[in-house]
Amino acid sequence: MFSFFKKKSVSGSSALNYGSIGVDMHSHILPGIDDGAKTPQDSIVLIKKMMELGIKKIIATPHIMADFYKNTPETINASLELLKAELIKQGIDIEIQAAAEHYFDETFEPMINKLSLMTMGDNYVLFEYPFMSPPPNAFTVIQKMMEWGEYKPILAHPERYSYMSLDAIADLRGWGCSMQLNTIALTGYYGKTVKKKAEAMVDNYLVDFISSDMHHPRHAKAFKEALDSPYLAKLLSGEYILKNKMLL
Repeated sequence: MFSFFKKKSVSGSSALNYGSIGVDMHSHILPGIDDGAKTPQDSIVLIKKMMELGIKKIIATPHIMADFYKNTPETINASLELLKAELIKQGIDIEIQAAAEHYFDETFEPMINKLSLMTMGDNYVLFEYPFMSPPPNAFTVIQKMMEWGEYKPILAHPERYSYMSLDAIADLRGWGCSMQLNTIALTGYYGKTVKKKAEAMVDNYLVDFISSDMHHPRHAKAFKEALDSPYLAKLLSGEYILKNKMLL
């Protein structure tokens, strides 16, 4: 059994940055298509903040949600091109790609069946659970993704699902699903309980990817503040093997 209260001696450093991982693979910086940046100018503000902290490449992951954000590859790629044009206009040199944060709703499995999910790197798929309770068909759907060999699932911010214990996270990871931690959780941005769970995930080596989940300047501020966390120092040390660099 995993413990939320398992502590190890770790020390942070304000001299840290995100250069060692290079890639931020979960953000909402594409303008005007979800609850993130509203305009290209908003996007540029967030991108500059990320670059200042060592990020070399950004994979934008707008929401795809049946009830709220009915995005498609077409709407996402159109927003990506709009942002790229603004980056060229302002002379900002950074690689931007697009995938999606797929919501595990009634449209998720049909998209798997049609092989129409938006991916990053070597067919990695970022998805999120509902915040109130897990989908009843979660195991069979994730199992299908892996057995077909078409997709490599990544669960977004498991530290934020109050119903997921460390054992449940470990079990899902044991099936082959990678875990992505929001670094700002380590600052207490989402509250003390989420912070404690995020720290326990680090202590128990249950983190595969880290990212900002950037939506707005408050997230940018917390993304910087996270660099003072001893747990982020541990994640960025040679002791941890994060998969972000596989997406460069």
